[in-house]
Amino acid sequence: MKNKEELDQELNYQAEEQIMEETPQSEIEALSDTGNQGAKLESEITDLKDKYLRLYSDFENFRKRTAKERIDLIKTASEDVLKDLIPVVDDFERATKASENETDIVKIREGNQLIFHKLVRILESKGLKVMDDLIGKPFNPDTQEAITQIPSPKEELKGMVVDVVEKGYTLGDKVVRYAKVVTGA
Repeated sequence: MKNKEELDQELNYQAEEQIMEETPQSEIEALSDTGNQGAKLESEITDLKDKYLRLYSDFENFRKRTAKERIDLIKTASEDVLKDLIPVVDDFERATKASENETDIVKIREGNQLIFHKLVRILESKGLKVMDDLIGKPFNPDTQEAITQIPSPKEELKGMVVDVVEKGYTLGDKVVRYAKVVTGA
């Protein structure tokens, strides 16, 4: 006589055979394909994780490289301007040396004016502009700093710029130094 375990095994075997006979071949293949699809999905997940890590590391390298380039650019940004100003310093040195023996003040003044104009041309070529023609125009707090207010000599100068104590400068659209002005009250 068979024991209970042997009977259970035999019943399970018979049930599996019956299921196999009743299950169409297409369903069996679909079940085996599901196992293959799971392996494919795991493979794809692994590939995507690898691509993500590579992309992340590339981005980190890019971020570090651009930060380093930005620091280098800031350190050397003024190099171009300084190279252009060195000849002006040389001119001042020569003018100082030449003026030691010069007795004609007019020649000294002309030499200084030439050097001054050269300096102004260099600064203008770099984009620095002087805020000119402020007298008689309305006070503008965006570009001017009122240092004092005086009674206006004419009625039409009330609230207007009466005098410029210190010129203002712009670099492109940005104010580098505000003009110090006197306004009429």
